[in-house]
Amino acid sequence: MGVKGLQYFMERCFPDTCVTVDLRELASQHVARTQQDSTTTDNTSSPTLVVDGMACVCHWYSCKDWVCGGQWREFMDLLKSWVEAFTSAGIRLVFFFDGVVEEQKRKEWVKRRRRVNGEISKVFRYLKSHGEQPGREMFCLPSGLASFTRFALRSLGQEVFCSKQEADYEIARYARHHNCLGILGQDSDFIIYDSAPYLSVAKLQIDRLTTVLYDRQRLCQIAGLAVHQLPLLACLLGNDVVSSEKTMNIRNNAMATYRQNNPSSHSGAPQGQMVLAVSHLVSSLWGKEEEEAELFSLNLSAPLRELLQRGISSYVLPGQEASQQSDSSTASSVSAFEKHVSAEVLKACREKHVAAEGFMVYNVVCEGVIECSNTLEDEEDTELLPQAHVFKPCRQRIYGLVLLHGHDGSDLPAIKEWFIYPGNPLQEPDIVHPVPVSLPGEKLTLDFLWFSTGPEVSALRLLTFFTIFDCQDLSDLHGTIEDSLLAALCLITYIVLQVNTLSQEDVDAYLSQAVCLRLKSTQELQHIKLPVLCSRAVQLGALYVRGLGNLLGANCASGCALPSAALMPWQSFDGRLFHSKYLLAHGGAESSVLLESNSSCLKLFLCLREKVTEICRKRGRVLLSRPRPVEQSPKTTPGSRYRERHSGGASGSDGSWRERGENPRGLHHGGGWREREETRGGRSHHGSRDRAWQRGGHRGGHRGGMRGGQHFHPHQFYPNFQDGGPHDTNHHPKQSRGWSYGSRGRYQLAPRWPQPPGPGT
Repeated sequence: MGVKGLQYFMERCFPDTCVTVDLRELASQHVARTQQDSTTTDNTSSPTLVVDGMACVCHWYSCKDWVCGGQWREFMDLLKSWVEAFTSAGIRLVFFFDGVVEEQKRKEWVKRRRRVNGEISKVFRYLKSHGEQPGREMFCLPSGLASFTRFALRSLGQEVFCSKQEADYEIARYARHHNCLGILGQDSDFIIYDSAPYLSVAKLQIDRLTTVLYDRQRLCQIAGLAVHQLPLLACLLGNDVVSSEKTMNIRNNAMATYRQNNPSSHSGAPQGQMVLAVSHLVSSLWGKEEEEAELFSLNLSAPLRELLQRGISSYVLPGQEASQQSDSSTASSVSAFEKHVSAEVLKACREKHVAAEGFMVYNVVCEGVIECSNTLEDEEDTELLPQAHVFKPCRQRIYGLVLLHGHDGSDLPAIKEWFIYPGNPLQEPDIVHPVPVSLPGEKLTLDFLWFSTGPEVSALRLLTFFTIFDCQDLSDLHGTIEDSLLAALCLITYIVLQVNTLSQEDVDAYLSQAVCLRLKSTQELQHIKLPVLCSRAVQLGALYVRGLGNLLGANCASGCALPSAALMPWQSFDGRLFHSKYLLAHGGAESSVLLESNSSCLKLFLCLREKVTEICRKRGRVLLSRPRPVEQSPKTTPGSRYRERHSGGASGSDGSWRERGENPRGLHHGGGWREREETRGGRSHHGSRDRAWQRGGHRGGHRGGMRGGQHFHPHQFYPNFQDGGPHDTNHHPKQSRGWSYGSRGRYQLAPRWPQPPGPGT
């Protein structure tokens, strides 16, 4: 959020404080100054730009598709080009990402998550009304983008840090300590810190390497303040620590005094008047010989005075006045969980976290708190479970692997989870207890899994990883298929076991997408044309990407059973490709069509599908064919007859599970997951709700298919589709003419799918 109204004040009221700069020239000037200044603490020859990664992700992701789950290959290419633009100019980049949410900012975090939830609801309403992606004004980041971007940048050879406290503070501290060229971000807090110059990523012209610099010194001249007085100005205007509501009376009084003394100044700029009025108040609180403001003269309540002092100290960096207070306030206390791991593991946890190599484990061991931001989920959907619930059992096992070490864990405090899902008011965290990961004859510890060597240890890591997802049967496939495909198979199998409303068509869409992606170029993926978008497919895409994050957490906890690169979305998922497979699968397309008439892909697909079916059968989960009609937009509806035939609900499904009298996996009789959440007031630590989710609920599949024998065919959207007859999932499909993408990116019928030159990267 930054400082309320400050950036607007600088841009609109005093534009001279906003200077357009050429980063190449800025870098040359910085090098010249650094060579003359023998006191610099940085030995790096290249000028360094510190990048606020969280502020940049929405600018980095400029791919056309965002609602389907992300165009990850294209995003990687864009990120690579962005980095190369700076490195070719001799500018070194250092990236910082938020690693924790500080409790003093929890309310603001919750407020933002609720706001984004409202925006996501609008997205789904638009999807179901129009059957297409909404415009950029409704843009939401693909799920997991910030988390995976850290790994993407590391794979590009960049230096990436994950914060252990407020990321803004660590960015400003690093930039000051290393005498950096500037801070690239989009947060007016960087104007307040007495650190490197603040440069706007929103105003960045990457082709020319120009942007806007918000001049701290010019602001101080206009406001009549010294740089060390800016933190109090920020707190009185309102920031993430001190909400603007808390200081409203102070600002109103300051404004009244200012207008009385300056009746004609800035009459047309109320925001300008407000900033100047508060600036005059701040200046009046400092005597000529005082080192800090005399807050007692404001007649504040003790809690508000303490809050202001905390807010001021949050801007004070090491080496500046009152830095001791700042350091003590940000020092991390010993977590109640840390005693359950060795000193060596604790050290490794922190190192992996800071270097952006780990995932989830640090937050469990050192914080005992896990957060997950918004996901593209339809709050009106009563059938698909929220990802927070789908992946809860595997998270519990991750917590158990990290903390329990073979004992019952009766003395362990529970993990606090701040997860966003429909029906969760976010008034308090969910309390989640670890669940042991037990293997016959093995006593698992992080010390053994992380630091031991040898082939037997590697095998145990892999078995532990698969056990977290109840997919031990997949261990024998290691080495026979690509690691990324093995990870995808594990995730798809886990999702099927947890979500009983998934059908054979959903599994076919997931698997065919993962198999075909390996042979696709970025250009081919960009040219996929989707005649209509389905809200259910959007949710399934987001669910898969969120699942990859849980794979990362399990992989880190088990000692890196698989290379982290194999778990990245650009290795196993593309939103547009998945959506196209979903439409074809639910349209009754044969397997050969799904696999684009590529015989080797078809063979691999059938083997993977059989493995999923086998594991499900062992666990009592029966996969049935249940094709669904998709939403129709006014632009794509062939006529009112279709709407009359498929008017069973907004989601376009064949009725909710309540209407069918069915009981999806993990749901008690008498209501859906959301109804169960209405009992959140009595959150029991070991109650039936936790136990039901841990068990995964009822086993078994659904009875019957579509109501009234309805069946949706791809020719409704793909006019040239050759209907090969009923979709029989139990027999080897006939070899039929397949679909290809023509030179203009349209579906066209081809005698054979052309053999690709080789696996894509």
